[in-house]
Amino acid sequence: MMKEALRQLSADMEGILYTDDTMRTLYATDASAYREMPLAVAIPAGVNDLKLLIAFARLHHTSLIPRTAGTSLAGQVVGHGIVVDVSRTFTKILELNAQENWVRVQPGVIRDELNLFLKPHGLYFGPETSTANRAMIGGMVGNNSCGSNSVVYGSTRDHLLEVKALLSDGSEVTFGALSLDDFEAKCEAPPSLETTLYRETRRLLGNHATQAEIRQEFPRKSITRRNTGYAVDLLVDTAPFTAGTEDFNFCKLLAGSEGTLAFITEIKLHVNPLPPKETGLLCVHFHSIDEALRANIIAMQFKPSASELIDHYILECTKDNIEQSKNRFFVQGDPGAILVVEFLRNERDAIREIAGQLQTALEAAGLGYHFPLLFGDDSKKIWSLRKAGLGLLSNLPGDEKAVPVIEDTAVAVEDLPAYIRDFNEILAKYGLYSVHYAHAGSGEIHLRPILNLKTAEGNQLFRTIAEEIATLVKKYKGSLSGEHGDGRLRGEFIRQMVGEKNYELLRNIKQLWDPQHIFNPNKIVDTPSMNSMLRYTPGQQAPDLKTIFHFPHQTLLQHAEQCNGSGDCRKTPASGGTMCPSYMATRNEKDTTRARANILREFLTHSKKENKFDHQEIYEVLDLCLACKGCKSECPSNVDMAKLKMEFLQHYYDANGVPLRARMIGNIAKLNGLASLAPRMYNAITGDHAVGQLIKKCSGFATQRALPTLYKTTLRHWYQKVWLPARPASNYRQQVYLFCDEFTNYNDTEIGIKTVQLLDALGYEVLLIAHPESGRAYMSKGLLRKARTLAEENVRRFSGIISAHTPLLGIEPSAILSFRDEYPDLVSEALRPAAHALAPHVFLVDEFLAAQADAGFITANQFTSDTRQIKLHGHCQQKALSAITYSKKILSLPANYAVDVIPSGCCGMAGSFGYEKEHYDLSMQIGEMVLFPAVRQASADTLIAAAGTSCRHQVKDGTGRKAQHPVEILHAALK
Repeated sequence: MMKEALRQLSADMEGILYTDDTMRTLYATDASAYREMPLAVAIPAGVNDLKLLIAFARLHHTSLIPRTAGTSLAGQVVGHGIVVDVSRTFTKILELNAQENWVRVQPGVIRDELNLFLKPHGLYFGPETSTANRAMIGGMVGNNSCGSNSVVYGSTRDHLLEVKALLSDGSEVTFGALSLDDFEAKCEAPPSLETTLYRETRRLLGNHATQAEIRQEFPRKSITRRNTGYAVDLLVDTAPFTAGTEDFNFCKLLAGSEGTLAFITEIKLHVNPLPPKETGLLCVHFHSIDEALRANIIAMQFKPSASELIDHYILECTKDNIEQSKNRFFVQGDPGAILVVEFLRNERDAIREIAGQLQTALEAAGLGYHFPLLFGDDSKKIWSLRKAGLGLLSNLPGDEKAVPVIEDTAVAVEDLPAYIRDFNEILAKYGLYSVHYAHAGSGEIHLRPILNLKTAEGNQLFRTIAEEIATLVKKYKGSLSGEHGDGRLRGEFIRQMVGEKNYELLRNIKQLWDPQHIFNPNKIVDTPSMNSMLRYTPGQQAPDLKTIFHFPHQTLLQHAEQCNGSGDCRKTPASGGTMCPSYMATRNEKDTTRARANILREFLTHSKKENKFDHQEIYEVLDLCLACKGCKSECPSNVDMAKLKMEFLQHYYDANGVPLRARMIGNIAKLNGLASLAPRMYNAITGDHAVGQLIKKCSGFATQRALPTLYKTTLRHWYQKVWLPARPASNYRQQVYLFCDEFTNYNDTEIGIKTVQLLDALGYEVLLIAHPESGRAYMSKGLLRKARTLAEENVRRFSGIISAHTPLLGIEPSAILSFRDEYPDLVSEALRPAAHALAPHVFLVDEFLAAQADAGFITANQFTSDTRQIKLHGHCQQKALSAITYSKKILSLPANYAVDVIPSGCCGMAGSFGYEKEHYDLSMQIGEMVLFPAVRQASADTLIAAAGTSCRHQVKDGTGRKAQHPVEILHAALK
């Protein structure tokens, strides 16, 4: 019956309705600890689809769960009904009135992208969550989001002027500010659900005893971050109920209502003028959290725009995070806590003055021991580190995690030191400790105790801690939710927080707005037990997974479980970075790193098969992973999806066989070796004509692609037969070994030749020994056992000769960086120490040359003084495991070479991915996001630089322009 009804609904909708198990599984979780399988997932095309969904829910007694980015921490977008994802379709900025300082948007507009739109108009939407580069305005309204700068800009509610919404009967309404007369007119309008809402609200809140109860039991008004229940405490302070106050506006109630009262379709926001142009961060170091919180009280007297706490647990996590380890440059020693105090001014001198005054005040109070003041790009790095806090906490190895349970409590700033002392005493009673970070300036510290929710003891502690802290928050007349919402995590304790009478009032409001409970039921009120329906079942058995890769200090499943759902992989190209290229192109949740981690976790945990990897559903979700390695560095949880995909494919192929194309790609070095015996014949056969097209069709490659050609000789042959006999005797500064990767040896031989010549000209003797291929092609297709054989042989060959004095250099990033990335975890246990010892002495040629330039051994005098413009695209693995700055540095060695880094992520080719016929369109779509337009806009005499062989092919196929390896450009620039 329901299946047939869903089929009919799908046929009636203009958008998409997913009822398959895969999509339902991917939407069964958010960034919270909860998991519940939805009935279906809807991607509505517009308002008419939403009306159909509401009618369906009413008729079939189910529910609708509004969802945007899905980063909620209290289980708000987890439920058994139909998840309605508006993040792909309701994404328009509809109207801007710069004179009146407002903008009207759909709920799927991303906060940071809204500000990119507003910036040319001198305007700015203030509330800034740590997820601002993917958080959407609809979700920010639903949660009443705040952010680090709430001491200046308040919460989303403070900026919400008007909403258009659908009520539970499907009627369209607009809610905005109403004068007293207009409010009364609404109450006396013809019968409708809208009229009932106004009339009954007037009756419920007009009772003086009710008003007194609200004012007595709700959190203190001085606590600006109070999100407990529905905001009736704000409604009673409007004109119909309190003389001399502001106009009535239902937007106050809808903000923070978590989609439980109405379905919002448009949002009108107040926007501010742009903040002052200069930002300064005083990053005060303390010996303890208590010291930092006492200092925070003093800091707030200087009216900063933010005061954010980072504790030592977060700082420890940054040490092992590829991206964030670069951002802890300002940390001195191992502080117990750092307080980041932000000042905004038009001039840096003004910031130095106010920061100096604060430092003087803190030193007089004996607080703090180090006071670095940071500006410009340095300040952006600090905020990046702070915002990564949530994800970084998932890096804890094993099953114990920093759990969101009481992470959103808020008290008065002056009460914060005492509250945190009491809080930690409660945890100590249970032998627990907590992470402390975030919004000290507004009285809200995100507190996460370390728990193992896979055990019965951990599950019970999850509840016990919530109960005890709820009582503590009530003691301080604080708010159990400051900005993350109540959801199903805190809803159970709202009765305790606001009292029995007020709780019944909140239940009446839900019933009034949504009598059939079709809008996100069991959130805020009437929630189930907070320690039920969790991701992990107490006592669940961990599968015994035999893997080829080594996963240090954890299992493969635990590595997948590091994903906490924070959604950093839902960034768009406007946010920069690499992760996640497939999602950037499709905007489909299925194509996020989060989805891939979720599908692995689900099947590896619950599969009954002996080979738990043997599931087509996993294959389909992982298929569009380009293995770009962006997640390894940009995901704050460091989930290495490329590694997980390689491991999965090996086991999946064990059960289902290795496809012919995967075998061909994996064995490309062997095939090229044979073809290199007659390179001209090979190039002629595989060229762009009928025979070449037939070969591509039969092999499963895109016919639009030009297959890589072979050079007339191999690099090894040239080195032995041409270079060594003709090389003149010379006094070299240093010997270096060159890794002759399979791509440079056969295809990009000219680049290899120029690398040898360049290094030699700069004073470095290049040695090339016999060694096997890198195994990159095998790894990319999941043929890990074959790749392991090669990796072990390479480690054996090089371990005895590579050192700090004789490093190993490589040209192709994906090949040479295998020594630093995959090899230490791929080789057998006996060879791991050797692989780890080898890795620090293996470099991209760009890295080596940049280091030699920094040491003064390579100078501008060795290169031309001609003027050239260069556009540089970075290889994904280079950006993830090294840095593109090395390439920029060496290309800037010629005095008049100007290098502009293209802010592109993945080029879209990703090794063989873009050659495969089913991936071609997506590959080109990824290229069109940033890279191709930037190349096309470059003048004809601008040089295009790209270190990766697949990147250069993608640029050629997508733009017709030839891209060069940085070494080629530098070689040509030699005097």
